[in-house]
Amino acid sequence: MKLTTDDHGRDKAGMRYVYPVVSRRARGVSIGINLNTDNACNWRCVYCQVPGLVRGGAPEVDLARLEHELTTMLARARDPQWMERHVPQDARRLNDVALSGNGESTTSAQFEAVLEVMAKVLAAADLLGKLRVVLITNGSMVAHARVQRGLARLAELGGEVWFKLDAGTDEGRARLNDTSMSRERVLDALVTCAGLAPTWVQTMALDFEGPTLSGDEERSYVELLLLARERGAHLRGVLLYGFARASHQPEAARLRALEPAELQALGGRIAQATGLIVQTTP
Repeated sequence: MKLTTDDHGRDKAGMRYVYPVVSRRARGVSIGINLNTDNACNWRCVYCQVPGLVRGGAPEVDLARLEHELTTMLARARDPQWMERHVPQDARRLNDVALSGNGESTTSAQFEAVLEVMAKVLAAADLLGKLRVVLITNGSMVAHARVQRGLARLAELGGEVWFKLDAGTDEGRARLNDTSMSRERVLDALVTCAGLAPTWVQTMALDFEGPTLSGDEERSYVELLLLARERGAHLRGVLLYGFARASHQPEAARLRALEPAELQALGGRIAQATGLIVQTTP
């Protein structure tokens, strides 16, 4: 097993729930937790790299197995010899544990219980409060009380949220994410999320028969961020990233990566228009 930024396969370690990746944004090892082992998600993003993606939510989680796998993988990732064998030299550091799988993690009815397993394992490894914990989410379930409790608990663990926002308009979200989640619902979810846990906006920008964030779409995206701030959302900033790994969706042949300079220019415009920190990763 050799980890690279181009391959985030969930079966790298031969485990059901836990997998290691090298993050191109963090240049370190991220330990991923995949609750959607059925390859089911309530959205269908055109750039999604999951093969055989289906509509649905996360299945029941074997919490004992998750605890064992996470304990094992943390021990491996802290072993310098394991790092030398499996990780490029410039990425040999443990960066975070991330709930980021083959679908939307918060669709799991055991979302809160999973967070407690994570807290237990990190505490046992003396990493609680020392190792970053990340939830990558599309925000679609934030209105649910159990998810809000989970977000508050995530904050107690020193964690943060990466909240997906790829488009500013309903039409843009329908085209890119295959969701009918309205602008007002997105705005409410973002404000609520940021009030419960430290929150970054995570945005994929690519060429889908033209740049996905340009013209009216870019203006609407900026307006949504400004509205969120006006409503009290204390956003950490924007994680703007490009199209780097192959899509397994029907639209794959119509997708292209933006040029790095074009992505950087977009990030500059967003930063200038919103006053937010924008971290750009091609």
